Amino acid sequence: MIMQSPISPMGSGEIFLTEGGSETEIMYRHGFELPEFAMFPLLEDARAVSAMRGIFSQQLDVAAEYGLSFLLTGLDYRASPDWGKKLGYSASALAEANLASIEFLRDIAKGYEDQVPNLLIGGILGPRGDAYNLNREITADSAEDYHAVQLETLKSANVDFACAMTFNNVAESVGAARAAARIGVPLSVSLTLDSTFRLKSGPSLPDAITEIDALTADHAPDFYLLNCSHPIEYEPALEDGDWIRRLRGVRPNASRMEKIALCKLGHIEDGDPVELGSQVLDLASRYPHMDIFGGCCGTGHSHLREIARALKQSRSGK
Repeated sequence: MIMQSPISPMGSGEIFLTEGGSETEIMYRHGFELPEFAMFPLLEDARAVSAMRGIFSQQLDVAAEYGLSFLLTGLDYRASPDWGKKLGYSASALAEANLASIEFLRDIAKGYEDQVPNLLIGGILGPRGDAYNLNREITADSAEDYHAVQLETLKSANVDFACAMTFNNVAESVGAARAAARIGVPLSVSLTLDSTFRLKSGPSLPDAITEIDALTADHAPDFYLLNCSHPIEYEPALEDGDWIRRLRGVRPNASRMEKIALCKLGHIEDGDPVELGSQVLDLASRYPHMDIFGGCCGTGHSHLREIARALKQSRSGK
């Protein structure tokens, strides 16, 4: 049974921020290694916990400063069975890691209960394979079984929502949506585009969203986002049509560089925060229904601040 999402419906006038590129920040600004790009193992390192607390607190400070709501996620992108196994986690240890990740976010959120209008805690479903390669074997049925494992744990953790993040194919998105509906966790799907302005698996953004909705019918995702794509990658994909009302916001990369090249740099590439804020404002001005904005690779609190400043000034008329 689908649970009613606690995220305000589009058109409410509420703007939500979400976090920036926490993985790239913890690696390149704080010097911690992320085997398999997983953040949750850092909960076992007191120094890393302190650094992560600082990262998320700086981002929440932006929401408090501008009076914006926040969708807080962040540590469990790799906390699913295949990735957990690669990292040496048993099934029970992985479940405990998922629970600890959510508890970590809740603990940080306590300090902002009176400062952020609406602060919701969510879990992240990362793709079963590499987000930048094809998983030709995955089917909707196998994806449903796979992602149900983490969703069951997130359900027991009482999360407000879950987001399937950096998905690049229709089948896996459909399977995750079916699992979330069956288990009772509100789910959004965040897709990623490559330099061809399409999903890595081939379809255009309009076709992918339309097909996922058609194949999930009454258990479709609550809404869609885009992440890990710079505006130069997603802007050419935006076409008028009913489908775009299902796209609720973006979490762009900071840099214009192609994603694989970014991964090989060995340092953070944070682009131009002011320019990114302007690009997000332009998007929100053209599509006023969009109300969820954050960042991905290379972004941090400085990018969120520029996004928040631009949106707040625009919508307040100042």
